[in-house]
Parts: sequence; C-alpha cells; structure tokens
Amino acid sequence: MRDVLQRMRELAEREISTGELQAINDILNTQKVAIFIVAYNAERHLEQLIDRIPSALFSRFAEIFIIDDKSTDRTYDVANRISSKYSDSNMKVYRTPFNRGYGGNQKLGYLYSIKKNFDIVVLLHGDGQYPPEYIPRILAPFKEREVDAVFASRMLNKKQALQGGMPVYKWIGNQILTSCENRMLGLSLSEFHTGFRAYKVSSLKKLAFEFNSDGFHFDTEIIIQALAHRWKISEVSIPAHYGDEQCRVNGLSYAYNCVKAVLKYQLVQMGLFYQRNFDFRLFETDNYQFKKSSNSLHQYVLKTLKLDPEMSTIELGANHGLLSREIAEKVGSHTAVDPFRPDQAGTAETVAVDLNKKFSQFFEDRKFDCCIALDVVEHLDDPENFLKQVFEMLKVRGTLFISTANVCYLPVRLSLLFGQFNYGKRGILDMTHKRLFSVASFRRLVEQYGFRAKVIYGFSPPIVDLISSSWIMRRIESIHAWMSRHFPNLFAYNFLVIAERIDGLSDIFEQTVRDLKLQESISNKDGRLIN
Repeated sequence: MRDVLQRMRELAEREISTGELQAINDILNTQKVAIFIVAYNAERHLEQLIDRIPSALFSRFAEIFIIDDKSTDRTYDVANRISSKYSDSNMKVYRTPFNRGYGGNQKLGYLYSIKKNFDIVVLLHGDGQYPPEYIPRILAPFKEREVDAVFASRMLNKKQALQGGMPVYKWIGNQILTSCENRMLGLSLSEFHTGFRAYKVSSLKKLAFEFNSDGFHFDTEIIIQALAHRWKISEVSIPAHYGDEQCRVNGLSYAYNCVKAVLKYQLVQMGLFYQRNFDFRLFETDNYQFKKSSNSLHQYVLKTLKLDPEMSTIELGANHGLLSREIAEKVGSHTAVDPFRPDQAGTAETVAVDLNKKFSQFFEDRKFDCCIALDVVEHLDDPENFLKQVFEMLKVRGTLFISTANVCYLPVRLSLLFGQFNYGKRGILDMTHKRLFSVASFRRLVEQYGFRAKVIYGFSPPIVDLISSSWIMRRIESIHAWMSRHFPNLFAYNFLVIAERIDGLSDIFEQTVRDLKLQESISNKDGRLIN
C-alpha cells in the first residue's frame, strides 16, 4: 500500500504542470474553495487520504470538512483525531444522525457549501480511491474557463487506468455504461461515474439536487440536472488508484439504476412521467407548440378546414394564436380566445376570457360557422358546460373541431397493467388535466350536447416536433400515424372529432313557430289558409 501511495505522489509531482499550480494559486487567492470528504466506514483510509492533500495548499482552503455517514466503525473518532492533528487548519467533522447513503451524504455537503457561501467545492471520497494529489488539476480549469463543474476521469487514459490497478471487468463495464448514457443523453463524457469532482457552488444552487436519489446513482442524476441547465463540464485526466479500498457498489444494481434514471428523465421530457428532481419548469412558460409535422393535429386541421372569405370562425384555447394566425388569413373574420390575450394571432380578433366561466356572453348574439377547440376540454372544470356554450355560439350546421388526449393509448394501458399511473408535465397524463377521455366516451359526450360526430381521426405523438426530426424518427412517426388513424382506440395519442351542430329543440321550435306565423300571414292576405 505504501508503495502505491509513493508512486501516486511521484506521478503527481511529474504530471502537475507549472500552469496548473499557478492557476490554483490564483484561485485560492481570490475564491473560497472547500474540500468535502464523504466518509463511510473509512477509518483505515481516512488519515492517509488527508495526509496526501498537497501540504502547500492545505491551510489555504476555506475549509476541509468531513461528513461521516453514521459509520459502523470508528470513522468519526478517527476524523476527529485527524482534525486535532491539523488544528492550525480550518478542518471540521460532522456526523449524520442516521445513515443517509452516498447520495444523501452529498446532498448535505452541497447544502452546507451553499450555506457557507463557498465559491467552489471539491468532492473527495474518504476511502482513498481517488488521488487527492491531483486537486490542483481538478481546480485549474476554473481559472481560465467559464466552467460549472470539473470531473476527474480515470477513463481518458486506458493504459494508465489499467496500470493503476483498475480491474479489466470494471473498466469494460464503465465504458459500456458510460457509452449508453452518452448516447441516450447526447453527451460525450469519458466517465459518468467518477466520484472526484469539483463544482461551482453558484451553479449548484440552481439544481434541485435535494430531490435526487440517496443511492450511488446520485452522481448520474446530478449530471442529468447539469445537462438540463446547460452546464459547461470540463474533464481532466487522473490515474486510477486501486489499493485495498472496499467497494460497496453492486455493479449490476448500480448500472440498472443509472439507466433507469436516464429513462425517467427522457420520459419527463416527453411529458409521460413526473419526477420532482427532473422538473426543470418544463412547459410552464409555454405548454403549447404549433406542430409542423405533416402527421400532426394542427396540419390536419389546416388541410381539412373548408374555409372561405364569408366564414366567421373562432378558436377557443388559442394560446399564443399561432394556428389562429393561419386561419385568419383565409376567412372573413376569426376570433382567437384564451385566458391570456393571444399575442401572435395575426389579423385575428383576440379576446382574453376564462373558459371555465360563462365565456359565450362575451360574444352576445354572434354566431360562428366553425369553432376550433384543440386539446382544451381536458383542462376545464366542466367540459359539459363548455360544450353547451359552444353549441349556443355555433350556427345550425356549423362545424366543431375538438380534440383531446386518449387515455386508452397503448402505453397508458400497459403502465396500468404494471400498476403504474404516472402524471407528467404534459401529454396524456398532464398534471393540469382534470378530465380524461377514451375515444368512445368523448364521442358520447360530444353527441349528448347537440353535435353529430362525422369524423374521428387519431394522431401519433408529435415525435418530429418535440424529440427529433431525424429520418428514423420521421419513419417511426409515419408508421405510428398510420396505426393511429386506423386503430385510434388503441394507438392514438390524441384524437380529433369533427362534428356538426344539429338542430336543437329551441331551433326546431323557432322554425315551427316561424312557419306557423308565415302561414297565418299568407292566410290573412288571401282570406284563406294555404296548405
């Protein structure tokens, strides 16, 4: 073990450049840098680890703090003894009230760093598997570049990693898992799983790291959060150092949890799942996009609407009014309605009104030829009342284009089969959805409130608009679109009902009375009743 440590010291002395040493000198002169040591059952390694921190820098750190995660051995006592040994430095030792786990311990350390107003915090493992001799290298990038984090990677140099004692199976497993995560997230990190990292504390403040896992895959989840916040991450090469430290990670379980975390993040991005640590205020400023894909609901509506300059049309739930802008150019008059006045509706009249209230009164006796309400009713308190008012506003034989999400979509059915019912930030189980419909229940609702459903058309998820426009995704969307059209009950992500407003009882009554009055008028003129 001593030979290994001596070799690491010598290696660091040769490899750490003058530029890196100058950079860390400048950083320590201007910024508060803390070393955070996560410790669990590390009594055999802790003192050696701290002794290896470059002595010339030791007293210049704002603080070196150790958080013992309620170890079952004497880690806490050893840490306090070491603290007494380095009494001239700013070293502090803490102990959790109960075992928090690797991720849980990190949360405490980062929260502590934020509360202490450190500028940079370096994460170091108490078991000694990462070489503290390379702290100058991990801090140097903060001097010259605007970086949010620096990761010390053992994988940038394969030969050095294997010579350092990293088992071949572990190197291969790390490479495979990192490659999978990179491909899924669109990153190019050489190592996802290093535990030797430095973070800019002001950047950490922006992450909801407190909601991450308490387990080992915390490190993957914080990378996902960094990706979502567009962090700049720099990697530096360090040698692997494998002595007699005890590995506490179940490799297969760890890999499973890492991949699962990435999949959850992607599902949150798609609006199919919700998990608080991956809630990056998605869709809160704009949950509505005008879809340009040829398979999309918006393009189908524009192709199907029979518009002419004499028509009077209205869109309820127009959001910014992007669809209304297209319609307004082709009709005599068009009105775009939303709780907030649509700001991109072109020549359309814009109205701000709450669709949960008596919105029809704002239009008095105006009657429209066509009403468009796309993906609106599921957000309303009372869809039945909404349809009543739409009925009142449409002319007899007027057309209603109304769409909603399909709660019987195959992935939702499968998730229920496995006991899952997961709300997300958008999509079918959008957290703001108050009513859920199947194709059959929605058609029944529309027809019960004075309309005759003429067309039901299913749509696939807007893959091209929301995820990727690559040829593979376009092909997947086209196949899914065909299945949605032909089997909407099962494969439609959302669906459109095109319905005709039929004569209501009042309409028939008015026609009846009008005809009777006409007959009486003719009879009075001619002195006889004409049948």
